[in-house]
Amino acid sequence: MKVEQANVRDFKKEVDYTSGGIVSKQILKTKGGNVTLFAFDEDQSLSDHTAAFDALVIIIEGEAEVTIDGKPYPLTEGNSIIFPANIPHGVKAVSSFKMLLTMLKEC
Repeated sequence: MKVEQANVRDFKKEVDYTSGGIVSKQILKTKGGNVTLFAFDEDQSLSDHTAAFDALVIIIEGEAEVTIDGKPYPLTEGNSIIFPANIPHGVKAVSSFKMLLTMLKEC
């Protein structure tokens, strides 16, 4: 995927909500990882799962609750958290929310 250099972006405007659903848009993909925007409608969720790599989540709008290894963490706009590799984690929309997910692969 070609990386747009020196391009100012407003991630809040780059992905829209869909009624009763979850929307994703990949922003960047490299050997070292990828960056994806998500928009969750209220009450939508991703059930607990694991990933082989650490991931950084940044809430860019709204309110979510994430769980990591069964422990809940409330997050609002501007908050961030790291999902550790190989540890179960999940996401639930308390209100409609948008997040930026950065997967950090080992090089």
